[in-house]
Amino acid sequence: MKPSQVVQCKGFPCTDARHECYVAPNLEVQPERGRIVLISEATPADPGDYYYAPGEALFAQTTVQAFQDAGAPVASTQDILGLGVYLTPAVKCGKTGYGVQGSTIGQCSRLLERELALFPHVQAYLLMGDVAIKAVNLIAKRAGQARVIPAGSTYKIRGQDYFFRGQRALPSYLQVGPSFFIEKSKRKMIAEDIAAALRLAG
Repeated sequence: MKPSQVVQCKGFPCTDARHECYVAPNLEVQPERGRIVLISEATPADPGDYYYAPGEALFAQTTVQAFQDAGAPVASTQDILGLGVYLTPAVKCGKTGYGVQGSTIGQCSRLLERELALFPHVQAYLLMGDVAIKAVNLIAKRAGQARVIPAGSTYKIRGQDYFFRGQRALPSYLQVGPSFFIEKSKRKMIAEDIAAALRLAG
């Protein structure tokens, strides 16, 4: 099963997204094996940097390093998938600026909602950055539930028990992009959060 068969944007209604960068995961996955879903921000400006792109994709490089920092024996995105971890951005198009408008997060959260429904046995959700947190909070709100992650700075709210669809949700920092290699304090916290998710997934 390929998530791209379910995750399809029609009409591209968002005004602050680079629609030419639209990507939905087009790889074969085994949903029953998915134990962790890692949700990042948006697709990269260069499709060659996407998680599942061939070669030296930037998203793959920094994410593999983040899992290595957490003590996971991985050397590739395929190794991460082999641990039962599925990687996807909350926003399926590229950004036009530094941030992402709330309306765009709202539109894309509907795609993310369909995508997450493919994985019935998830035991932990890694929410990498504010966009991922907002998207999951919107999904919960549409289901008539309270927000999953409270408002506040990530360093203040991380490390506590939050739940989404009955399973743990861990707010963290964005693990993709060149800044990952620069911000060492955030990199340490990312590793801690990934390690916690891996423990939860057994």
